[in-house]
Amino acid sequence: MVSSSEQDSGENSPKNNGECSEKINEVSPLKCAFAIFDADFFNDAKIAEIEKGATELNIPISRANRKLVASVNGGLHDPSYLVFNPEWGNEQVQSKTKRFSYPSLSGIQRPESEEDIAFMTVLELGVLIKTKQITSEELTRIFLHRLKRYNYVLEAVVTYTEELAYKQAKEADEMLARGIYLGPLHGIPYGLKDIISVPQYKTTWGSKTFKDQVLDIEASVFKKLKSAGAVLVAKLATGSLAYGGIWFGGRTRNPWNIEEYPIGSSAAAAASTSAGILNLHQLRNYFPAASCGVTALRPTFGAVGRTGVMSISESLDKIGPFCRSAVDCTIILDAILGKDPDDPSSKDISLDDPFSVDITNLTVGYLDDAEMEVIHILESKGVKMVPFKLNYTVNHVQGILNFAMDVDMLAHFDEWQRSGEDDFYEAQDLWPVELRRARMIPAVDYVQAQRARGKLIREIRESFTVDAFIGNATDWEKVCIGNLVAMPVVIVPTGFTKISNPPPDGSRRRSTITTGIYAPPNHDHIALALAMAYQSVTEHHRQRPPIDDLGPNDFIADSISTPDYLSS
Repeated sequence: MVSSSEQDSGENSPKNNGECSEKINEVSPLKCAFAIFDADFFNDAKIAEIEKGATELNIPISRANRKLVASVNGGLHDPSYLVFNPEWGNEQVQSKTKRFSYPSLSGIQRPESEEDIAFMTVLELGVLIKTKQITSEELTRIFLHRLKRYNYVLEAVVTYTEELAYKQAKEADEMLARGIYLGPLHGIPYGLKDIISVPQYKTTWGSKTFKDQVLDIEASVFKKLKSAGAVLVAKLATGSLAYGGIWFGGRTRNPWNIEEYPIGSSAAAAASTSAGILNLHQLRNYFPAASCGVTALRPTFGAVGRTGVMSISESLDKIGPFCRSAVDCTIILDAILGKDPDDPSSKDISLDDPFSVDITNLTVGYLDDAEMEVIHILESKGVKMVPFKLNYTVNHVQGILNFAMDVDMLAHFDEWQRSGEDDFYEAQDLWPVELRRARMIPAVDYVQAQRARGKLIREIRESFTVDAFIGNATDWEKVCIGNLVAMPVVIVPTGFTKISNPPPDGSRRRSTITTGIYAPPNHDHIALALAMAYQSVTEHHRQRPPIDDLGPNDFIADSISTPDYLSS
């Protein structure tokens, strides 16, 4: 066998079965097998790693899927949910015209401190702008200052879009002076996760391989937020290639506990929202929202267009907001919802107005791991709460998700792997290992996984006998099910606990508690209405993390230094 330190070259890469037969004694039989898959570019160490992963993970999942949906010939049962849309995506589609009816706020006055302004809701800030108590340019300056002030701790910003921000803010102020008001997002600053492209600015995907990449693509969600009058102030860090929390510039910290790193590629979006830096973001998953104690919406699959967004999986990717309240999430959803002509999976979803839902007509289930405070509050507001359990027979849900996600992701980063650039990935135990293993998933087993996914969807649909249900937001089984079935979910903060192993005299740092409100696909309005009802009588989502005042017993790690402009 070739040394594991040796790079593959032409003489070590058999090109056909005949050559393999002749060199069987000179070249690893596994390397010959890889040539059949046109994947003879791996060195021996990687091949051994792939063999181990395939034996321990791929084969058991493939056998389970075959047993589940492939025992009867003919393909008449459990059809694949890998559905091709023959449209080219350039047809003229009637855009969504029905808008939500926002609550009317009165008596909102500008606070004296910029800190208090930073923690106001989108609707409250909208009132300040509309009544000209503050300009968009001034608000933009406040949020940019907070970004620069706290980013040395949080490590959340990849690129400040300062020039664009002040240009958009000036336009918002000038429009208002002419009597033109675009709605509650008019002049409101926000940030975008750095998998979302904005022309003339870097879109790095969090990876050193792409850290200088500038895409001349205007993402659909950026277009829609721009049309709503929102002001982009920053591109926020993402875990490298939208996985984990490590990116080429560092690792984002949790403002509630700065010695902790939020889990997930949207850590920067969650951390900056929690710290009162920005008001809205775009996401893929909600683990960071849970750890940072913010509110987030993962919408129904296809509700929001994904043009200009780095893709992991066409059948799994979703874009939605991180905010500090469900009301703010609803406002953002209203702005970005609807068909994207360049995204065949997107569609016009006619949601009811979440602000008009009569929750007393709803029956809501709760799982064993639901937060009881949420159940009691919703019950006190007239919601019928009942014990609930999801019933399904598919017992390898994570395996189905892995097959769908990893194969799709490898298709999008095939050249990246083949060229060996995965060797420079920031966390070698994440995408590099998963995508090497995915190289050996046969097409037939990928399709069987999609058929098993269809079986899961049918079983969940049949067991969904309530209007929504409450359950743990970070249980991995539910995360996988929600993604595969395309259920919308709202993550809401429900309290705080002390950190583990605090200093002897106590600490202001906290661990957050959250729960999830799940609804059937295309019923995002129900989950949002329930979240708003809960937050209308609780204050968890209004709490501010101790990023400015950790207390005498707490400290920032020695590896974090104070920038000159703050220490002077």
